[in-house]
Amino acid sequence: MERRDFLRISAASTGAAALTTLGAGPASAAPARSGPLRVQILMFDGVEEQDVVGPIAVFGHAGHQGVQVQVTPARFGGPGEVTGTFGTKFSVPAKWDPAAADLIVVPGGGYAVKDGPGVNAVIKNKALLRDLGRAQRAGVLVTGVCTGVVVLAAAGLTKGRPCTTHHLAKADIAARGAQVIDARVVDDGDLVTAGGVTSGLDLALWLVTRELGAAAAVGVESVLEYEQRGAVWRRA
Repeated sequence: MERRDFLRISAASTGAAALTTLGAGPASAAPARSGPLRVQILMFDGVEEQDVVGPIAVFGHAGHQGVQVQVTPARFGGPGEVTGTFGTKFSVPAKWDPAAADLIVVPGGGYAVKDGPGVNAVIKNKALLRDLGRAQRAGVLVTGVCTGVVVLAAAGLTKGRPCTTHHLAKADIAARGAQVIDARVVDDGDLVTAGGVTSGLDLALWLVTRELGAAAAVGVESVLEYEQRGAVWRRA
């Protein structure tokens, strides 16, 4: 059966039977929430544009599918402008405050330039790394796209845990103690990671399915004319 058929059946089902998404575990109706799903996306100089725009588009369109979601790009140190990998200027409206989020997305970018802007500069920010650890311990769902997972590894969040990243950075996170899984998206509960540059779309679609329900995910895919691709690995 096609993946989207699974999602549609799951969205329509009111029973307790679990349906699998790409062999990854249950795709269910939206869980009960007392308010919107608050998504915060970390912005920094050197950020990979696609890592940011993909999740923003997915979560933004999810908000048009009858679910509540609030997406906030945020910058460490406060509102301001950041410049992406390819020169795109982003006006960031909010201060980095992971305690105010339910879900954090850490994008990648600039990994190949060791002394330039991007994730290699971000991992030197010890206060930001501590923020990530505190947020996860407080129950915030921490996620990483592409080489953004290197930031999570530097914060100690991937040590001994299954995760994935861009193929060029897998040896790096393995050296920091991660259990590297060959999958497009790896869901380990309060830590969800995704592979290469375009995987931000797939990460966000999986998170919409998991956190907001299969019906919302089907609606987003229809609007984007894109279907989640690749394998999702999820701990049994």
